[in-house]
Amino acid sequence: MNKRVLIPFRHLHKLKPYEEAARAAGLDPVSKLTNEPLHMDDVAGVLLMGGTDVDPRLYGQEAGPETDQPDRERDEIELDVIDQAIKRDLPILAICRGLQILNVYHGGTLIQHLASSEHHHPENGDRAAPVHEVTIEPDSLLARIAGATRWNVNSRHHQAADSVGANLSVSARDAEDGTIEGLERLDKRFMLAVQWHPEDQILKHPEQLKLFRRFAEAVTKG
Repeated sequence: MNKRVLIPFRHLHKLKPYEEAARAAGLDPVSKLTNEPLHMDDVAGVLLMGGTDVDPRLYGQEAGPETDQPDRERDEIELDVIDQAIKRDLPILAICRGLQILNVYHGGTLIQHLASSEHHHPENGDRAAPVHEVTIEPDSLLARIAGATRWNVNSRHHQAADSVGANLSVSARDAEDGTIEGLERLDKRFMLAVQWHPEDQILKHPEQLKLFRRFAEAVTKG
């Protein structure tokens, strides 16, 4: 049984919570730096993590004043990883930036800076603290995992999905302002993306571990 999941990363100091969440769900994280093309031969799934804004040129826009300096090397490596995983129908769990680049891969666009950015990126010092509520589509994969149609989540982003890419569907939105907080693709074995950071919540809010456990179930059933 292959429990190895690829975690592409750019900054080592951000990696530990993702690895710990994967291990808590019974997976074996294989973390690889995005400084050269990555291959999927020895892994059974992909966990996409947060980080720098996706280059707006990849979705046909010029960068706004609040958008990060692009990291095109990372973007292209992760887009290739997504492509490989989709072609092999390997499970994908995407978090924060992961949701955004997954949407861009499918032809979607992003809001480069949310008007309500303080609501979504508060300076509270506690990465696990719930910040706002999301409403979950009742018939979605996310709803089946959560066992609920509302969840209190943390938040650490200033961008979000705008137009939704082909074959993706919205599974969650911010309960207050409607910002897209979850995407999924149901014609694949497992593809789920969330805009919040469940890896930071699993100890204080263990319901968030359900996301990683369901991902692990898809990985190990492969």
